[in-house]
Amino acid sequence: MATHKDLEIWKLSIDLVENIYGLTKQFPKEEMYGLTSQMRRASISIPSNISEGAARKGNNENIQFLYISLGSLSELDTQLIIAERLKYVEGTNLEKMNEDIIFLRRKLLNYIKYIKTLR
Repeated sequence: MATHKDLEIWKLSIDLVENIYGLTKQFPKEEMYGLTSQMRRASISIPSNISEGAARKGNNENIQFLYISLGSLSELDTQLIIAERLKYVEGTNLEKMNEDIIFLRRKLLNYIKYIKTLR
């Protein structure tokens, strides 16, 4: 039986969490309870809500949790912009994170469209 662990969007979001943790390790220590914590929590929320939605019985509930994941992804996108403006991240790391966020957003939206066809 397929589970959330089989979903490409879940796998991609787990990779994103790992990358965000690596990135935020480099942030100043005074950000530990600020931006570092916010970015980590937003990133963790993405696969967590994908898995919770997949465990629900109805497609409508699943879609609701997918939209929450999408919201957390947008939150993370904004926090990454803040980190860039504060000069905590730049160059290749920033480009890679932006690409990953755009790619995951597209995959999430396509999956939501697919689930809507199953109603």
